Amino acid sequence: MGLSLPVLDLSRLDASVEEAARFRADLLQATHEVGFFYLVGHGIAQELMDELLAVSRRFFELPTEDKLSLENVHSPQFRGYTRVGGELTHGDVDWREQIDIGVDRDTVEPGPDVPDYWRLEGPNLWPAALPELQEVAVRWNEELSQVALRLLRAWALSLGSPENVFDSAFAENPFPLTKIVRYPGESDPDPKQGVGSHRDGGVLTLLLVEPGKGGLQVEHDGDWIDAPPIPGAFVVNIGEMLELATGGYLKATLHRVMSPRVGSDRISVPFFFNPALDTVMPQLQLPADLAAEARGLSVDPTNSPILGTYGDNALRYRLRAHPNVAAIHHPDLIG
Repeated sequence: MGLSLPVLDLSRLDASVEEAARFRADLLQATHEVGFFYLVGHGIAQELMDELLAVSRRFFELPTEDKLSLENVHSPQFRGYTRVGGELTHGDVDWREQIDIGVDRDTVEPGPDVPDYWRLEGPNLWPAALPELQEVAVRWNEELSQVALRLLRAWALSLGSPENVFDSAFAENPFPLTKIVRYPGESDPDPKQGVGSHRDGGVLTLLLVEPGKGGLQVEHDGDWIDAPPIPGAFVVNIGEMLELATGGYLKATLHRVMSPRVGSDRISVPFFFNPALDTVMPQLQLPADLAAEARGLSVDPTNSPILGTYGDNALRYRLRAHPNVAAIHHPDLIG
């Protein structure tokens, strides 16, 4: 595969007015044509990135009973630990174990006028044996949220909208999620699914991968492009809510992860920057030249349409991906 993802340097926004404009143009081109890119110059300290990967390793090395005490079957909010084979993508098993970490909040009391998606608000499940996980994960969430918001403001300007057009969606009770994932070696030698092909359902994803560990593949013009990690860089992609906001001008791209070879494994930490659950993403009025190139939505609307309210999308995804949790905590929503 000769193609590779573009590399963008966020620090160009601070260089000069002209360089910032060139960065925004490059950002627009990358996410219109590919939907994925590498981000460098983002200002996240390498020490924090290294610390997160190290504490993630320590989490997966905990005794099985410690991890299962945090299993997501104990969480109506689908937080906590998922054992290997415990998540589905398009009905197929994903060969990974993971812990899902959102923002700790109080649960919302259900009621006849309370939308179902508010069931996703609530506490995280934290390992008592590894208190440093909570410390680094909370910091990670806060710092990556700032990077993601800078990117959204750059997109807004590049799309001909006010810089703050997306700000209100993230001003109160945004719903970011950090997923710390370990892919055990399953490919022997034929590739085995780590995560099946999918588009992200939120707004924006920043992915950190252990150095030297491949497996991520991005669809482009009918081919799969390998996206190995670049030291110190995030792999960034947009989700369906940003595609929806731009009428398909920006592209939420199919991607998948192949399992490592038997005898190895891979730590991966996607950060999903998502708005408040009750957010209806603004529909941007694009300049005429951009509107002429907007492709419409890339998913089949008769099959699985992108829903206007973010929380409806988030809940639908969780129910499909974790039917065991849904059966325990949300039987009234199944089917």
